[in-house]
Amino acid sequence: MDTIEPRMPAHTARSVPAGACDVHCHVFGPLDTFATGPATYAIPLAAPSVYRQMLDSVGLDRGVLVQPAPYGTDTRALVNALGELAGRARGVAVADASISDASLDTLHQAGVRGLRFIEMLDPSSGKRYAGSIGVDTLCQLAPRMRERGWHAHIWAKAQDCPRVFETVRHLDMPIVFDHMGQFDVAAGVEGAAFQQFLALLDSGQVWAKLSLCRVSRQAPAYAELQPFHQALVNKRPDRLLWGSDWPFVRMAEQSPDVGQLLDVFMNWVGDEAIIRQILVDNPAHLFGFDSKESA
Repeated sequence: MDTIEPRMPAHTARSVPAGACDVHCHVFGPLDTFATGPATYAIPLAAPSVYRQMLDSVGLDRGVLVQPAPYGTDTRALVNALGELAGRARGVAVADASISDASLDTLHQAGVRGLRFIEMLDPSSGKRYAGSIGVDTLCQLAPRMRERGWHAHIWAKAQDCPRVFETVRHLDMPIVFDHMGQFDVAAGVEGAAFQQFLALLDSGQVWAKLSLCRVSRQAPAYAELQPFHQALVNKRPDRLLWGSDWPFVRMAEQSPDVGQLLDVFMNWVGDEAIIRQILVDNPAHLFGFDSKESA
């Protein structure tokens, strides 16, 4: 198994509000205890202790850990990490339709509040990512997810998001699209796919993650993304979340700095109330950080 050291961030130039949350990170391992399945990329040495250091270094009080594809539906590493973080983090797991109610309850008790579904293709194979689950399974799992107050995270291209949403909107749960809807920058902010994705936010059921590094590689400024980012913020700031995507799998030396990503976000938004809404209030509500229920 090939491994790689994750990039650790510098401090932010601006102060991050108390309770701020990064809603999209991954942990791996410790690999001697929780080995991954086959992977098409070098596995970051991003154990829970390293993840905690990353959060601390930029002043993030909370985080959401998303199950990475090489673990498939094996959630032991995720559950272990949530336990080590002792209520500081929530989880987004991966499950197939055969999962038992008892296993779902165990995940909920550990801090899992959603499941992830992937409609993207692995660029190295042209096939669905190994270990990923599609939205067809979401339709099967939805009743049991609703019982637990969970939501769905979906990674799909912007041009596919309307079709995907029409497939799942009747499920009556929040739908979170990863990576700003994975739009094509070259098509421009007025492009049909991005405008259709933007319109989905009006449903009130759709949420979007403001994550830059999978849409553009023009770090650290990401200037080409600012018009798209601003359009999303102008549309529905109450349906936006912020995520770094640390430890930036597949990116190696092109990995951005989480501190710089936070600064870009805060500088672009400007308004302190909206910054707090996206970094603190929205994730607290969606992931239950503001709930008295223990994780």
